[in-house]
Amino acid sequence: MLNFGIRFLICNAYICLLIGVITGLKQLLKKYLSAQIQYNFWFVLLVLLAVPFLPNNATSFLRIFSWFSFTKSTMLNANPEAQNFTPIDQNYAIDKMNDFAVSISSKTPSTINILLLTIWVFGIVIMSILAFHSWRQLHILEKSALPLQSKKVKYVWNQCLSEMNIKETIPVYSTVFLKSPITVGFLRPRIYIPIHLISDFNPKDMRFMLLHELQHCRHKDTLINIFMNIAGIVYWFNPLIWYALKEMRCDREIACDSAVLQILHEEDFEAYGTTLINLAEKISLSPFPFTLGMGGTMKQMKRRVLNIAGFRKQTLLKKVRGIIVYAFITALLLECAPVLSIYASAPDNYHFDEKERRIFHLDLNEFFQKYDGSFVLYDTYSNSWNIYNIEAAMERITPNSTYKIYDALLGLESEIITSTSSNMTWNGEDYPFDSWEAGQDLNSAMHNSVNWYFQTIDSQVGFDSVKSFLQDIGYGNQITSSDLDLYWTDSSLKISPIEQIELLQKFHDNEFRFAPENIDAVKNAIHLASTTEGSFYGKTGTGRVDDQDVNGWFIGYVEKSDHIYYFATNIQGESETTGNKAAEITDSILSELRIWN
Repeated sequence: MLNFGIRFLICNAYICLLIGVITGLKQLLKKYLSAQIQYNFWFVLLVLLAVPFLPNNATSFLRIFSWFSFTKSTMLNANPEAQNFTPIDQNYAIDKMNDFAVSISSKTPSTINILLLTIWVFGIVIMSILAFHSWRQLHILEKSALPLQSKKVKYVWNQCLSEMNIKETIPVYSTVFLKSPITVGFLRPRIYIPIHLISDFNPKDMRFMLLHELQHCRHKDTLINIFMNIAGIVYWFNPLIWYALKEMRCDREIACDSAVLQILHEEDFEAYGTTLINLAEKISLSPFPFTLGMGGTMKQMKRRVLNIAGFRKQTLLKKVRGIIVYAFITALLLECAPVLSIYASAPDNYHFDEKERRIFHLDLNEFFQKYDGSFVLYDTYSNSWNIYNIEAAMERITPNSTYKIYDALLGLESEIITSTSSNMTWNGEDYPFDSWEAGQDLNSAMHNSVNWYFQTIDSQVGFDSVKSFLQDIGYGNQITSSDLDLYWTDSSLKISPIEQIELLQKFHDNEFRFAPENIDAVKNAIHLASTTEGSFYGKTGTGRVDDQDVNGWFIGYVEKSDHIYYFATNIQGESETTGNKAAEITDSILSELRIWN
């Protein structure tokens, strides 16, 4: 919930910026776009307002087109050499790993976070109560309304239906509780006319008002109005969004006015504007937020009158040009939806540029079963990425003991330990595992995942050096708490499975430009098995929270001459979710893919 709060606030900042962009574009292109097109720009805002409440994959729906193109069998056929790879003894490899982990306590939300969340929810509740009260009042009004009886108004009404070529039945009622006509209902639209306008019947005025309300029905504005009101309730605290919704309502009425003018004769334009001016003092904003009315504020009325005064009927060329410009700009703005979702989730998500990669999507549900998680395999021979659950593969997660690969490098590069002398003496403290209560070298510390060994390295190099090291190698979110005891487990430091692969490749090829003997020393420490065909390297990691194993990692690579497979498996669950379990799942997948049996 706290991650959502951060994401929600960041999304609000981006949305405010986009409101400025939409407003600027409307102002810049108002001479070239019709009133309806300008109003339609606000639909993009409504879509973007939903982004904070959608999972990341919901804003990445275009990936579905690639899903049907790449399957598990395609991946197998794409790597013929993998099928001839000599199997490595899996038991020997797994038996060399001891997946030890200590438990940490789950963090409780800070007081300020709880307070802000409480205020936001309280505001939503208050706004919902007010909206419900208005809905109740509207319901009472509808019950008191009577079907239209005036023959004169009925005659004008039928003419309007014919003029707009509307065939469906739209009920019309009269009421004493309104000052201006309103339209209600998106499934079954209904129009309510004030009694005083019927009593003071003017054929032209009545025709103009009915045409205006029918335009609302035609454009389904009542449905859009519901989404606008929901946005106002959820974003009650954001004044820029309230401003945008007010502008949207004004643009909606101008669009309706323009649609009416489009079907009128030019000699009627002035009369339509005069009707609006004459009624300006009589009509007002509707007290019911879920209705549409002809009224508005005086400032909005002024804008509408100016629009009428300068209105010119739209030509076919202008209409086509407007549609093309609108489609282009809308596509660009909607591109912000996945980007907004990704960056608003930062630092909990890694932006993986899929367009530049050769990606095969795998269906591995049978291997993961009760666990959530992902599997990533990068094949250097075919330069291809083979991924199960790509959204989860981009999610940054606590690395647990897999980080010790790089912590060992830090110790070697800082000369706390060396490739020939990496021994540390046990300080005599009690630890939860017998194997930790002994002197360690790099190989045994990596094999037994000995926390105190790597904590000693960090404490000797210091916080600033650890932070600088994370930035130098580009490790995940590059964030570490000032407490150097278990920062790779306490959820401050995070990395995604895809980043694990990218970092492993840099490590293997020594793109860090570290001392080659230091790279070789770490490779030896994570070496698990060898055959005449190649070698297998890996490191597990387990996240234990409140004495429950909830996060399991297994990362590494299979090396065969110039053909290397890098893999990263992450699993998440409520219990029994360990690095060893992730290793078993990895073993089964690699066996299925004939990479490692």
